[in-house]
Amino acid sequence: MHTPSNEIMVTIRGLKKSFGENMVLKGVDLTVRRGEVVVVIGASGSGKSTLLRCINLMEIPDVGTIHVAGESIGDNAADGSFRMFPDKVVNRLRTGMGMVFQHFNLFSHLTALENVTIGPITVNRIDPEEAKRLGVEMLTKVGMVDKADAYPSRLSGGQKQRVAIARALAMRPKLILFDEPTSALDPELVGDVLATMKQLADEGMTMIIVTHEMGFAREVADRVLFFDGGSVLEEGTPAQIFCQPQQERTRDFLRRVLSPAATVQHPPLEPAVNTETQATPDSSLTRRPT
Repeated sequence: MHTPSNEIMVTIRGLKKSFGENMVLKGVDLTVRRGEVVVVIGASGSGKSTLLRCINLMEIPDVGTIHVAGESIGDNAADGSFRMFPDKVVNRLRTGMGMVFQHFNLFSHLTALENVTIGPITVNRIDPEEAKRLGVEMLTKVGMVDKADAYPSRLSGGQKQRVAIARALAMRPKLILFDEPTSALDPELVGDVLATMKQLADEGMTMIIVTHEMGFAREVADRVLFFDGGSVLEEGTPAQIFCQPQQERTRDFLRRVLSPAATVQHPPLEPAVNTETQATPDSSLTRRPT
Protein backbone atom coordinates (compact mmCIF):
# COMPACT_ATOMS: atom_id res chain seq x y z
CA MET A 1 0.00 0.00 0.00
CA HIS A 2 0.98 3.61 -0.47
CA THR A 3 0.93 6.68 1.72
CA PRO A 4 -1.66 9.05 0.28
CA SER A 5 -1.58 12.65 1.41
CA ASN A 6 -4.32 14.21 3.50
CA GLU A 7 -5.29 16.42 0.57
CA ILE A 8 -8.66 15.50 -0.90
CA MET A 9 -8.60 14.86 -4.65
CA VAL A 10 -12.17 13.67 -5.27
CA THR A 11 -15.34 14.29 -3.30
CA ILE A 12 -18.67 12.82 -4.41
CA ARG A 13 -21.89 13.30 -2.47
CA GLY A 14 -25.35 11.88 -3.14
CA LEU A 15 -24.60 10.85 -6.73
CA LYS A 16 -27.58 9.39 -8.55
CA LYS A 17 -27.95 8.32 -12.15
CA SER A 18 -30.83 6.62 -13.94
CA PHE A 19 -31.33 5.29 -17.43
CA GLY A 20 -35.07 5.39 -17.95
CA GLU A 21 -36.66 3.50 -15.09
CA ASN A 22 -33.40 1.83 -14.13
CA MET A 23 -31.59 3.66 -11.30
CA VAL A 24 -27.95 2.69 -11.76
CA LEU A 25 -26.39 4.88 -9.02
CA LYS A 26 -28.40 5.27 -5.84
CA GLY A 27 -26.80 8.07 -3.87
CA VAL A 28 -23.07 7.30 -3.95
CA ASP A 29 -20.72 9.07 -1.52
CA LEU A 30 -16.97 8.82 -2.07
CA THR A 31 -13.82 10.65 -0.96
CA VAL A 32 -10.43 9.96 -2.54
CA ARG A 33 -7.17 11.46 -1.28
CA ARG A 34 -4.29 12.60 -3.48
CA GLY A 35 -2.05 9.64 -4.25
CA GLU A 36 -4.65 7.09 -3.21
CA VAL A 37 -5.49 4.04 -5.32
CA VAL A 38 -9.15 3.10 -4.99
CA VAL A 39 -10.25 -0.13 -6.65
CA VAL A 40 -13.94 -0.72 -7.35
CA ILE A 41 -15.16 -4.31 -7.61
CA GLY A 42 -18.58 -5.84 -8.00
CA ALA A 43 -20.79 -7.77 -10.37
CA SER A 44 -21.50 -6.57 -13.88
CA GLY A 45 -24.31 -4.01 -13.92
CA SER A 46 -23.69 -2.82 -10.35
CA GLY A 47 -22.87 0.75 -11.42
CA LYS A 48 -19.06 0.70 -11.35
CA SER A 49 -18.41 1.99 -14.87
CA THR A 50 -21.26 4.48 -14.63
CA LEU A 51 -19.56 6.00 -11.60
CA LEU A 52 -16.39 6.65 -13.60
CA ARG A 53 -18.32 8.01 -16.56
CA CYS A 54 -20.14 10.44 -14.28
CA ILE A 55 -16.87 11.70 -12.78
CA ASN A 56 -15.56 12.26 -16.31
CA LEU A 57 -18.96 13.73 -17.39
CA MET A 58 -19.31 11.20 -20.17
CA GLU A 59 -22.61 10.54 -18.43
CA ILE A 60 -24.52 13.38 -16.83
CA PRO A 61 -25.59 12.64 -13.24
CA ASP A 62 -29.20 13.24 -12.25
CA VAL A 63 -28.45 14.44 -8.73
CA GLY A 64 -25.37 14.97 -6.61
CA THR A 65 -22.12 16.89 -6.42
CA ILE A 66 -18.65 16.01 -7.72
CA HIS A 67 -15.48 17.92 -6.87
CA VAL A 68 -12.08 17.10 -8.37
CA ALA A 69 -8.99 18.83 -6.96
CA GLY A 70 -11.26 21.17 -5.04
CA GLU A 71 -13.21 22.29 -8.11
CA SER A 72 -16.84 21.43 -8.81
CA ILE A 73 -17.37 19.73 -12.15
CA GLY A 74 -21.03 20.62 -12.27
CA ASP A 75 -23.70 22.76 -10.70
CA ASN A 76 -26.96 22.06 -8.94
CA ALA A 77 -30.22 23.55 -10.12
CA ALA A 78 -32.79 24.91 -7.67
CA ASP A 79 -34.57 21.53 -7.61
CA GLY A 80 -31.33 19.75 -6.68
CA SER A 81 -30.73 18.21 -10.10
CA PHE A 82 -27.25 18.16 -11.61
CA ARG A 83 -26.61 20.88 -14.15
CA MET A 84 -23.77 20.87 -16.67
CA PHE A 85 -21.35 23.73 -16.99
CA PRO A 86 -20.83 25.18 -20.49
CA ASP A 87 -18.84 22.95 -22.87
CA LYS A 88 -15.75 25.14 -22.65
CA VAL A 89 -15.61 24.70 -18.87
CA VAL A 90 -16.34 20.97 -19.07
CA ASN A 91 -13.56 20.43 -21.62
CA ARG A 92 -11.10 22.27 -19.38
CA LEU A 93 -12.10 20.17 -16.38
CA ARG A 94 -11.70 16.96 -18.35
CA THR A 95 -8.09 17.77 -19.19
CA GLY A 96 -7.26 17.19 -15.52
CA MET A 97 -8.71 13.67 -15.59
CA GLY A 98 -7.22 10.85 -17.64
CA MET A 99 -9.53 8.06 -18.75
CA VAL A 100 -8.41 4.62 -19.88
CA PHE A 101 -11.13 2.54 -21.50
CA GLN A 102 -11.76 -1.15 -21.95
CA HIS A 103 -11.39 -0.95 -25.73
CA PHE A 104 -8.41 1.44 -26.03
CA ASN A 105 -10.14 4.05 -28.29
CA LEU A 106 -6.97 4.81 -30.25
CA PHE A 107 -7.15 6.65 -33.56
CA SER A 108 -6.46 3.99 -36.20
CA HIS A 109 -4.98 6.47 -38.71
CA LEU A 110 -2.40 7.81 -36.23
CA THR A 111 0.82 6.18 -35.02
CA ALA A 112 1.32 5.37 -31.35
CA LEU A 113 3.28 8.60 -30.86
CA GLU A 114 0.69 10.66 -32.72
CA ASN A 115 -2.08 9.16 -30.56
CA VAL A 116 -0.18 10.28 -27.48
CA THR A 117 0.64 13.79 -28.72
CA ILE A 118 -2.66 14.78 -30.32
CA GLY A 119 -4.22 15.77 -26.98
CA PRO A 120 -1.37 17.98 -25.77
CA ILE A 121 -1.18 19.68 -29.19
CA THR A 122 -4.88 20.26 -29.84
CA VAL A 123 -6.19 20.72 -26.29
CA ASN A 124 -3.25 22.06 -24.30
CA ARG A 125 -1.81 23.99 -27.25
CA ILE A 126 1.69 22.62 -26.69
CA ASP A 127 4.29 23.17 -29.38
CA PRO A 128 4.48 20.05 -31.60
CA GLU A 129 8.17 19.50 -30.92
CA GLU A 130 7.64 19.79 -27.18
CA ALA A 131 4.64 17.46 -27.48
CA LYS A 132 6.80 14.96 -29.35
CA ARG A 133 9.38 14.98 -26.56
CA LEU A 134 6.58 14.53 -24.04
CA GLY A 135 5.11 11.69 -26.09
CA VAL A 136 8.43 9.87 -26.26
CA GLU A 137 8.80 10.29 -22.50
CA MET A 138 5.36 8.83 -21.84
CA LEU A 139 5.83 5.93 -24.26
CA THR A 140 9.14 5.19 -22.58
CA LYS A 141 7.42 5.15 -19.19
CA VAL A 142 4.98 2.46 -20.35
CA GLY A 143 7.61 0.46 -22.24
CA MET A 144 6.31 1.30 -25.72
CA VAL A 145 8.83 3.76 -27.15
CA ASP A 146 10.07 1.14 -29.63
CA LYS A 147 6.55 1.12 -31.13
CA ALA A 148 6.29 4.91 -31.45
CA ASP A 149 5.90 4.78 -35.24
CA ALA A 150 3.58 1.77 -35.31
CA TYR A 151 -0.11 2.09 -36.14
CA PRO A 152 -2.69 0.48 -33.83
CA SER A 153 -3.37 -2.27 -36.37
CA ARG A 154 0.21 -3.45 -35.83
CA LEU A 155 -0.07 -3.58 -32.04
CA SER A 156 -1.36 -6.28 -29.73
CA GLY A 157 -4.21 -5.53 -27.36
CA GLY A 158 -1.83 -5.13 -24.44
CA GLN A 159 0.37 -2.78 -26.44
CA LYS A 160 -2.63 -0.70 -27.48
CA GLN A 161 -3.69 -0.38 -23.85
CA ARG A 162 -0.24 0.77 -22.77
CA VAL A 163 -0.33 3.40 -25.54
CA ALA A 164 -3.73 4.46 -24.20
CA ILE A 165 -2.21 4.85 -20.73
CA ALA A 166 0.64 6.92 -22.21
CA ARG A 167 -1.96 9.08 -23.95
CA ALA A 168 -3.72 9.72 -20.64
CA LEU A 169 -0.42 10.52 -18.90
CA ALA A 170 0.59 13.00 -21.62
CA MET A 171 -2.20 15.32 -20.49
CA ARG A 172 -0.52 15.57 -17.07
CA PRO A 173 -3.72 14.57 -15.25
CA LYS A 174 -4.32 14.91 -11.53
CA LEU A 175 -6.47 11.78 -11.59
CA ILE A 176 -6.71 8.74 -13.85
CA LEU A 177 -9.86 6.65 -14.18
CA PHE A 178 -9.44 3.07 -15.39
CA ASP A 179 -12.59 1.35 -16.67
CA GLU A 180 -11.86 -2.40 -16.75
CA PRO A 181 -8.62 -1.80 -18.69
CA THR A 182 -7.74 -5.49 -19.06
CA SER A 183 -11.13 -7.11 -19.69
CA ALA A 184 -10.74 -7.01 -23.49
CA LEU A 185 -7.26 -8.53 -23.43
CA ASP A 186 -6.16 -12.11 -23.92
CA PRO A 187 -4.96 -13.51 -20.58
CA GLU A 188 -1.30 -13.59 -21.63
CA LEU A 189 -1.39 -9.85 -22.43
CA VAL A 190 -2.79 -8.72 -19.09
CA GLY A 191 0.44 -8.77 -17.11
CA ASP A 192 2.25 -5.92 -18.87
CA VAL A 193 -0.74 -3.59 -18.54
CA LEU A 194 -1.16 -4.32 -14.85
CA ALA A 195 2.56 -3.87 -14.27
CA THR A 196 2.34 -0.43 -15.89
CA MET A 197 -0.59 0.50 -13.65
CA LYS A 198 1.26 -0.75 -10.58
CA GLN A 199 4.21 1.46 -11.52
CA LEU A 200 1.90 4.49 -11.68
CA ALA A 201 0.48 3.61 -8.28
CA ASP A 202 3.98 3.34 -6.82
CA GLU A 203 4.77 6.79 -8.26
CA GLY A 204 1.83 8.33 -6.40
CA MET A 205 -0.74 8.78 -9.17
CA THR A 206 -4.29 9.14 -7.87
CA MET A 207 -6.35 6.41 -9.49
CA ILE A 208 -9.86 5.01 -9.39
CA ILE A 209 -9.84 1.58 -11.01
CA VAL A 210 -12.79 -0.59 -11.98
CA THR A 211 -11.45 -4.10 -12.46
CA HIS A 212 -12.14 -7.81 -12.23
CA GLU A 213 -8.47 -8.49 -11.47
CA MET A 214 -8.79 -9.52 -7.84
CA GLY A 215 -5.10 -10.32 -7.32
CA PHE A 216 -4.16 -6.91 -8.69
CA ALA A 217 -6.71 -5.23 -6.43
CA ARG A 218 -5.29 -6.99 -3.38
CA GLU A 219 -1.74 -5.88 -4.16
CA VAL A 220 -2.19 -2.33 -5.44
CA ALA A 221 -5.29 -0.85 -3.78
CA ASP A 222 -5.16 1.38 -0.75
CA ARG A 223 -8.91 0.95 -0.48
CA VAL A 224 -11.40 -1.42 -2.10
CA LEU A 225 -15.05 -0.56 -2.70
CA PHE A 226 -17.58 -3.33 -3.26
CA PHE A 227 -20.42 -2.07 -5.42
CA ASP A 228 -23.79 -3.79 -5.36
CA GLY A 229 -27.02 -2.55 -6.87
CA GLY A 230 -25.80 0.97 -7.48
CA SER A 231 -24.39 1.61 -4.01
CA VAL A 232 -21.17 1.11 -2.09
CA LEU A 233 -22.16 -1.86 0.03
CA GLU A 234 -18.80 -2.25 1.75
CA GLU A 235 -15.36 -0.64 1.71
CA GLY A 236 -12.06 -1.16 3.45
CA THR A 237 -8.45 -2.13 2.98
CA PRO A 238 -7.72 -5.11 0.72
CA ALA A 239 -7.13 -7.25 3.81
CA GLN A 240 -10.51 -6.26 5.25
CA ILE A 241 -12.46 -6.81 2.05
CA PHE A 242 -10.77 -9.97 0.80
CA CYS A 243 -10.10 -11.69 4.12
CA GLN A 244 -12.81 -10.49 6.51
CA PRO A 245 -15.73 -8.97 4.60
CA GLN A 246 -18.63 -7.99 6.81
CA GLN A 247 -21.50 -8.28 4.32
CA GLU A 248 -22.87 -11.61 3.17
CA ARG A 249 -23.31 -10.22 -0.36
CA THR A 250 -19.59 -9.35 -0.47
CA ARG A 251 -18.66 -12.82 0.74
CA ASP A 252 -20.90 -14.41 -1.88
CA PHE A 253 -19.33 -12.32 -4.66
CA LEU A 254 -15.78 -13.19 -3.57
CA ARG A 255 -16.70 -16.85 -3.25
CA ARG A 256 -17.64 -16.79 -6.91
CA VAL A 257 -14.58 -14.98 -8.28
CA LEU A 258 -11.74 -16.28 -6.14
CA SER A 259 -10.11 -19.66 -6.35
CA PRO A 260 -10.52 -21.98 -3.33
CA ALA A 261 -7.11 -21.13 -1.84
CA ALA A 262 -7.90 -17.42 -1.97
CA THR A 263 -11.43 -17.61 -0.61
CA VAL A 264 -12.16 -15.12 2.14
CA GLN A 265 -11.49 -16.32 5.66
CA HIS A 266 -14.76 -16.00 7.48
CA PRO A 267 -16.39 -18.55 9.77
CA PRO A 268 -19.71 -18.93 7.87
CA LEU A 269 -17.95 -19.66 4.60
CA GLU A 270 -17.06 -23.04 3.18
CA PRO A 271 -14.60 -22.62 0.27
CA ALA A 272 -16.30 -23.50 -2.96
CA VAL A 273 -14.49 -25.16 -5.81
CA ASN A 274 -14.34 -22.86 -8.83
CA THR A 275 -13.50 -25.03 -11.81
CA GLU A 276 -13.07 -21.97 -14.06
CA THR A 277 -10.20 -20.49 -12.04
CA GLN A 278 -6.82 -22.00 -12.79
CA ALA A 279 -4.51 -19.16 -11.87
CA THR A 280 -2.33 -18.86 -8.79
CA PRO A 281 -4.31 -16.88 -6.15
CA ASP A 282 -1.39 -14.77 -4.98
CA SER A 283 -0.35 -13.55 -8.42
CA SER A 284 -1.19 -9.85 -8.73
CA LEU A 285 -0.92 -10.05 -12.49
CA THR A 286 -3.29 -12.96 -13.03
CA ARG A 287 -6.76 -12.46 -14.38
CA ARG A 288 -9.70 -13.62 -12.33
CA PRO A 289 -12.63 -15.07 -14.29
CA THR A 290 -15.99 -13.53 -13.42
